Amino acid sequence: MNRLEGLVQTTTLNNGVEMPRLGLGVWKTNNTSAKESVKESIIKGYHLIDTAKQYGNEAGVGEGIKEGLAATGKNRKDLFITTKVFNGDQGYQSTLDALNGTLKRLDLTYIDLYLMHWPVDGKYLDTWKAMEKLYHQGKVRAIGVSNFDNDRLQDLLNHCEIVPAVNQMEFNPINQEKDIMAFNSHAGIQLEAWSPLGGGEALNNPTIKQIADKYNKSVAQVILRWDWQKGVVTIPKSSHEERIIQNSDIFDFELSDQDIQAIDALDQAKRSLWYPDFEWHTTGQMTDTVDQWDDSPKNYKD
Repeated sequence: MNRLEGLVQTTTLNNGVEMPRLGLGVWKTNNTSAKESVKESIIKGYHLIDTAKQYGNEAGVGEGIKEGLAATGKNRKDLFITTKVFNGDQGYQSTLDALNGTLKRLDLTYIDLYLMHWPVDGKYLDTWKAMEKLYHQGKVRAIGVSNFDNDRLQDLLNHCEIVPAVNQMEFNPINQEKDIMAFNSHAGIQLEAWSPLGGGEALNNPTIKQIADKYNKSVAQVILRWDWQKGVVTIPKSSHEERIIQNSDIFDFELSDQDIQAIDALDQAKRSLWYPDFEWHTTGQMTDTVDQWDDSPKNYKD
C-alpha cells in the first residue's frame, strides 16, 4: 500500500462516521504556518486536520483548507476537520454559542469531530449536554473528548446520552496510557494520539533506532507505524513539506510482533501534561487563555 492509499484508510467511529486514521496536527503553530502546513498536507493527500480554539490558529487552518481545496479540486466533504471546545467556553449555553465563532474562523458550515479539550471540573457534564445538542442539530458529525482519565470518562458515561466517539490523549512509546486505552476499547471509544512522537526521549531511543535501521525507516516513521498497527488514530505535527510526506510514508512496511513488543516495553507512563500538574481546572490561569500569535486576527472573540 502506498502513502496515498494509506491516507484514505479510515476507522469507523461508534456512530458510523468514517474517520481517517492518520492526519495533521497544528498545536503550537501560528496562523501563517498553520495555513501553509494545512494547504501542503491537503495537496500531499491528507484528509484529517486537527486544530483547537486554544491553539489560536483556527483562522489560519481555515485559510489553509480553502487554499488546499482550491489547489487540488477536492471538496469539503473530502476532508475530516477536528476542533475542540475551549476550556474558557465550557458550560451549556457558552458551548452552544462558542461553535459559531469556531465555524466563522474556519469558514466552515459544520465540523466533522468536535472534542471537549479538557474535562473542566464542575462544567464538563453541562458542556457535553451542549455538544449532544450540536450533534443532534447536525452542526457536528461526531463528538468526543480529549485528556479524559478513566474516572472522569466513567462519570461522563454515567450521565451522557451519546457515548463519546473519540478520546484524544497524549500517547507515544514513553507514555502509552494502557489503562485508558483498555477502558476506551471496552466502551467503544476510539483512542487518538496527540504528541505521538513523544519528543526527544522517544525519538532518540536506541531500541526504536535499531528497529528503524532494520526497516530503513526513520524513528518517527517506526513510531507512527507502531501507532497504526495498534489501531490508534494519529495526528503528527509538521510545518515542513518533506516531513509531512515522511510522516505519511509508513504503509510500505509492517513491524513484526517482536518489534511491537519491544516498543510496548518502553512505556514509562511518563506524562508531559496531566493531573495534578495542571491546576487550570480549579484555580489556574489556563482556564480562559487562547494562544495569541503575532499574526492572529485582531479580534479573536466570538
